Amino acid sequence: MTDSALADAELRKYYAARAREYEKIYEKPERQADLRKLEVLLPDMLAGRRVLELACGTGYWTQFLIRKAEHIVAVDASPETLELAVAKELPSQQVEYQVADVYELSAALGTFDGAFAGFWWSHVPVRDQPRFLKSLDERLRPGARIALLDNRYVEGNSTPISHRDDDGNTFQRRRLDDGSEHVVLKNFPTEQQLRRVIGAYGRKMEFLRLQYYWVFCYEKA
Repeated sequence: MTDSALADAELRKYYAARAREYEKIYEKPERQADLRKLEVLLPDMLAGRRVLELACGTGYWTQFLIRKAEHIVAVDASPETLELAVAKELPSQQVEYQVADVYELSAALGTFDGAFAGFWWSHVPVRDQPRFLKSLDERLRPGARIALLDNRYVEGNSTPISHRDDDGNTFQRRRLDDGSEHVVLKNFPTEQQLRRVIGAYGRKMEFLRLQYYWVFCYEKA
């Protein structure tokens, strides 16, 4: 098994175990101002569009995006987290859920003029970023708008980096409520790094920096 496959397998194991405590991260008091901004900003970015949501997890962001999106197909590799997303009972005529591998998105999903990935880019190994972008690009219509949301590394607030590999990927050691420990790939890219790798697939790139989060938005080239 390749290093990337090992990292992906560990990530899936971690999020399956974390499913029921996943949304606790949104309860941190110091992050509330940023979150309120994002709850308004992100739906506006994708308003009126047919949106493919990647790695949707428990559907936390789906519930905000659907306020403005025309339709959302939300995919995740973990059935455990999708069960929690379905339990939110968002309107079934507007939101559908599917188990899918974001590195090999099936043509059966259809095509989209919008896409969103919340806290996913940071889990993509550096060498797999082009593969992920190509898979996504094949599901997008010309002029589609894509929004990526992720964490900034904030000293004293973020989980410390435990180590770095030869490709420049960084890792964190995380403990869940059940006492289990997991080593999770978690990258914190710069704006310049995002522009460099996404530039082959996007245009009209915009980067928004909040205190605890960043948003990178672009159009399909």
